[in-house]
Amino acid sequence: MYKKILVPLALNHGISEQTLAVAHALCAKGGEITALHVFELPQGTVSTIMGEETIQNGLIQARKLMQEKVKGMAGVRGEIVRGHAYRSIVDFATENDYECIVIGSHKPGLSDYLIGSTAARVVRHAPCAVHVHRDG
Repeated sequence: MYKKILVPLALNHGISEQTLAVAHALCAKGGEITALHVFELPQGTVSTIMGEETIQNGLIQARKLMQEKVKGMAGVRGEIVRGHAYRSIVDFATENDYECIVIGSHKPGLSDYLIGSTAARVVRHAPCAVHVHRDG
């Protein structure tokens, strides 16, 4: 059982409830679970063209979605960070001394074997135990 569990969530994917349920099953009594969404900025000049106001509006929407996802879930708090998905997850876990990361994953396709999915990269670089939940 873990006292600090990090659950990265993609707000546009539907397995959030399942990964949070796995985290609850692995959480020690009195432990904490943090649901984390990484708000990725568009690449290159697209960010410049979009402008900071548009990016801030997207961030506000992401925060609202996160609060909806964790609403009513005892012992779960939501966090949003800006950055690159796998690197931000690993950095957040490292900086905040998480003992376990519970991350959802899709079934791997050919491109995942060549470049690696976010979950695979988190597994390779995480400073703690990682539980990968695969849907279906």
